Amino acid sequence: MTELVWKTAQETGAHVARVRQAFIDEFGYEPARVFSAPGRVNLIGEHIDYNGGIVMPLALPHRTFVAISPRTDGVLRVTSTQDGSETTGIAADAIAPGAVDSWIAYVVGVPWAMRELGLLDEVTGADIAVDSDVPLGAGLSSSAALECSVALAFDALASGNDSSRQLLAATDEGRKKLATACIKAENEIAGANTGGMDQSISLRASQGSVLTIDCRDFATTKVPLDLAAAGLSLLVIDTRAPHQLNDGQYAKRRAGCDAMADAFGEKFLSSLVTDGTEVKGDVDDAVARWREIASAGEVEVPGEYTVEALLRHVLSEQLRVVETIKLFEAGEPTAGTWSKLGELLTASHASLRDDYQVTCPELDVAVDVALEAGALGARMTGGGFGGSAVALVRAGEQDAVAHAVREAFASRGFNEPHFLSATPEESAREEF
Repeated sequence: MTELVWKTAQETGAHVARVRQAFIDEFGYEPARVFSAPGRVNLIGEHIDYNGGIVMPLALPHRTFVAISPRTDGVLRVTSTQDGSETTGIAADAIAPGAVDSWIAYVVGVPWAMRELGLLDEVTGADIAVDSDVPLGAGLSSSAALECSVALAFDALASGNDSSRQLLAATDEGRKKLATACIKAENEIAGANTGGMDQSISLRASQGSVLTIDCRDFATTKVPLDLAAAGLSLLVIDTRAPHQLNDGQYAKRRAGCDAMADAFGEKFLSSLVTDGTEVKGDVDDAVARWREIASAGEVEVPGEYTVEALLRHVLSEQLRVVETIKLFEAGEPTAGTWSKLGELLTASHASLRDDYQVTCPELDVAVDVALEAGALGARMTGGGFGGSAVALVRAGEQDAVAHAVREAFASRGFNEPHFLSATPEESAREEF
């Protein structure tokens, strides 16, 4: 049987040594400090962060590492160990929306956003080397991991230069502010109009727990998730199908959601769900209300989309998150808890496939085959249109499920999938 491709997280010490060496090779001297931040997988709550919903992500063991030293000339030079990457430089005062058209936007946009939000007095120059084992293009938030490690780096540099300045990374409230800066950087400098889940989990995660994030105010609650004790594991299937959020499809769905928000007079989940647990009406009530508003001509409806379908997904997904939260609030998880969680994951995928329409053949096959091979539940995770799926499987069946998915992909001529095991890890941190 052909070997599976497992993407395991590199040991921290080796990773620190690698990014330090990359810095030395490129810039000719030792970096001052090294920081890292994790990628993420979202357990449930997809495409509702930007609608003011509640999501349940966890941080991965896979991390992005940044080695940094300050410069005195106001220039930021950035290099990466990723294949084909060339060192790029930009003057700090040249960073602006629309001015950076390469991947370094995710780097240089962060100090720009921190300054814009009053978290930095100025954007100082810096030499920066980047290394990562968060799979690129897998929908596991490699971009947020990069942004958040850079945010810690510039926070530390600023505090080092000003002994009276408190390190923002030292408190959860400070990390919340750094996450806001990372979101602003991704939206305005990198041009990806994503929500705030990815940056929030990367900066505020807790080892051993999923984090519920209320995206109305980004309040968080830890939910312990001890899969090993239950004899389970969370298998992430990187389909290696192209994963892009800048081709217009993501933006069109956001436009539909913005239309709903306009119609309901606020973030529409806030008008239908109170405090994440009390539901006003149901999905059918909300759809009927939308029809009345749209038919009256009070809101522009994106012509390509059935906005009713978007609404059905967003509200039903929020209700699935509510059910998941209540599962874990009920006490010590039982076999029934995990079985119900599996059902909720699978229902989430069906909604993303049929209503939100953000899956693709590879994602659908990965989910269907994982379920046929014994997974308790499975769903796509992340933005969709490629990327990854996640399956809740019995620990002893992880390889069997992965092999079944790999064989199904081979028979259909898809790219060979890669696999990783997701365990809730800690948030962004200083390494050196």
